Amino acid sequence: MTTTSDLPLAPTGGCACGHHDEAVPRLDARELPHAIRHGAILGAVSTLPVGGALDLTAPHDPTPLLAQIEELLGGAIAVAYLESGPQAWTLRLTRTR
Repeated sequence: MTTTSDLPLAPTGGCACGHHDEAVPRLDARELPHAIRHGAILGAVSTLPVGGALDLTAPHDPTPLLAQIEELLGGAIAVAYLESGPQAWTLRLTRTR
């Protein structure tokens, strides 16, 4: 039987699985069902390690979502707009603390 203490520990800032590159992951909210969109994004953002980032693409300026992220994580996420409409908005969300 394997217990959690038998599993290899990942170094801070990465998973250490060795099966992917270190590129910033992308999440296209337009491909998520509307009913679970914010919950899925909040889950992804809340699991970012300090210094980790996620590029989020949305069908509109996600200011309500950014307010939810601020409420949930209290200023721990820096936001940089990479693309600002009119068809899509892409933001880089980076965990700062």
